[in-house]
Amino acid sequence: MSGEDILVCAVQLGKNFCLYFTDDDELECDALCKEKILQQRVFRNVNSQLLVVQPDLNVAAFEDVTDQEMKSGSGMHFNIHCYKTTTPSAGMPVAFSIQIKDKNYYMCCEKEFGKTVVRFREGEVPTEIPCESNFIFFKKTFTSCSSKAFKFEYSLEQGMFLAFEKEGYLRKLILKKMSSEDEVDETMKFLA
Repeated sequence: MSGEDILVCAVQLGKNFCLYFTDDDELECDALCKEKILQQRVFRNVNSQLLVVQPDLNVAAFEDVTDQEMKSGSGMHFNIHCYKTTTPSAGMPVAFSIQIKDKNYYMCCEKEFGKTVVRFREGEVPTEIPCESNFIFFKKTFTSCSSKAFKFEYSLEQGMFLAFEKEGYLRKLILKKMSSEDEVDETMKFLA
């Protein structure tokens, strides 16, 4: 036996329940496939404020919202697109979309002046993603003792999480670097 790697993949399961293999070079890469959609979810921060999106102003911020505003409000009810993954230890891959005035938007991250910023772009979230994407986040429990609170790590930059930051009177949605894995940063805590 030589030291070179031999690539083998299953082709079919035979009548006798034996696997048949091939050394064919045409392999498909792993892809994230949509598993389910959690519809009409709101996100709250630790101050009980709701995340509100205003794509025309290019703003997503946490705001104080009354129950009446929440029921009829636009820009507050998100769909969470959950994907299957081959690496569950990273967290559940998710994407976020929202419908505002008959238009669909999805959350993504883009480079702007050397900094990664959160944006909402018009369009639909794809059902299959062939490789890493700028709109995939890994959903993780915030702490081991808090099953209803989550944090969302950006898939393209390890250690960067969705968070909020006070800017003037707004608490804007941003990406924030976690300084250590043991850190508990309340600005990254989302209640869904």
